[in-house]
Amino acid sequence: MEHKLKNPVWYSLCETHQKHVIEFDKVKFYNPNICPFGAFTNTTKTIHALNEYSKRTDSFFLVSENETPAYDSSKIILDKKIEGVQMVLQNLEEVEITEEIIPLTEDYVDEIYNLIWLVMPGYYKKRTFDMGKYFGIFKNNKLVSIAGQRMQTDDFIEVSGVVTHPDFTKRGFAKQLTQHVTKNIIADGKHPILHTTKGNPAIQLYEKLGYQLTRDMNWWYFHKK
Repeated sequence: MEHKLKNPVWYSLCETHQKHVIEFDKVKFYNPNICPFGAFTNTTKTIHALNEYSKRTDSFFLVSENETPAYDSSKIILDKKIEGVQMVLQNLEEVEITEEIIPLTEDYVDEIYNLIWLVMPGYYKKRTFDMGKYFGIFKNNKLVSIAGQRMQTDDFIEVSGVVTHPDFTKRGFAKQLTQHVTKNIIADGKHPILHTTKGNPAIQLYEKLGYQLTRDMNWWYFHKK
């Protein structure tokens, strides 16, 4: 599994999420309606591929551990490099579940999208929902906390979309949901991983659940001119 963890978007698109792949010059991208992520194994191939993918979406990401993608500055603008980290579950710690955790169906696609964009705008598309299972906590019939699954291979599934409405933080919702999704991944016979930005306070929460920092993982954020 280790070599797949070094390039998780690539191997997700080679395996479980192959049905969502768009490929240009041996650079793989998700269908931009699903997820604006791409990955590569050869930096010399990214120039043409980015130009082609930009015809389908205005902004997007290339994800890599330590490689720097090449791009055509006459057509593509690099907005920023987002420095992230990858975490892999070692030994899951038990958490007391005090809330009712509900599987989220297609009926909640709009609510999921609106809550994630309120808390963590930029990554999530409405059809990101199609990448894996999502679970939520409701208060007064309102969805207030979410956790779900994103990148997937034959070996691992990524925990993602862990957000709580600002009015409902510090109640342990994210911890309970993250553990729930983690257990669901284990039950499916795969290994749980996750990604977040460097220095994110949530890293401490994930460490308490049994996740360990393993490597850097960077998001190169582009948009077309």
